[in-house]
Amino acid sequence: MALLGQGAVAMWWDIAPAFRAEFEDWHTHEHFPERMAIPGFHRGSRWSAADGGEGFFVLYELEAYETLASPGYLGRLNAPTLWSAKMMPHHRHMVRSQCRVLESFGGALSRHALTVRLSPSEGAAERLRDQLRTQANAFRSRPGISAAHLLVHQAPKIETTTEQKIRGGPDPAADWIFIVCGYDLASLQALAGTELSDAVLTGAGAKIGAVRGLYALSHTNTATDVD
Repeated sequence: MALLGQGAVAMWWDIAPAFRAEFEDWHTHEHFPERMAIPGFHRGSRWSAADGGEGFFVLYELEAYETLASPGYLGRLNAPTLWSAKMMPHHRHMVRSQCRVLESFGGALSRHALTVRLSPSEGAAERLRDQLRTQANAFRSRPGISAAHLLVHQAPKIETTTEQKIRGGPDPAADWIFIVCGYDLASLQALAGTELSDAVLTGAGAKIGAVRGLYALSHTNTATDVD
């Protein structure tokens, strides 16, 4: 499997320009190393909006789905550092999905990522998954593209954490997440308007209203990078 494990956390948020420099400093030098030190965390990647906007996409790759409710992870979520507590309120429009990895093809990371947040229509989940599996397998070998991954949100049975409370309560989640990685931004832009367009996705069984985002890789850490 291209992603490093069977579990993942996929997140999106905005950071206002006034706080962006401090956010990237904190996220790179404190937060990522902290997360990568948790047993079961294999890799974290941060991506910024490809158009230079305020949005970020962050992906954590986990050994297993069960890591999401592990003592190590919950301990960090419920005891944020002072710097984390300072930065959490600046995560605007947070969407946070705790996921199982359904499909993963190709190399995991590349220069750019297209994320599609979608939901299956009633009774169409298997048909939509089959379509996305076929697409993921085909996309990975195309010029400009290196990988594709399908995640599904499944909230673990845990209490609202301290970090969530600092952000204002439980975070909304994306239901299904389709991620396509590539070294050529134009190739991903083309997919967003053709094979991953609303018309194609709804025809495959998705609800209307998929949310797409294009991002550029900013930083990544693996567990082996942590001292």
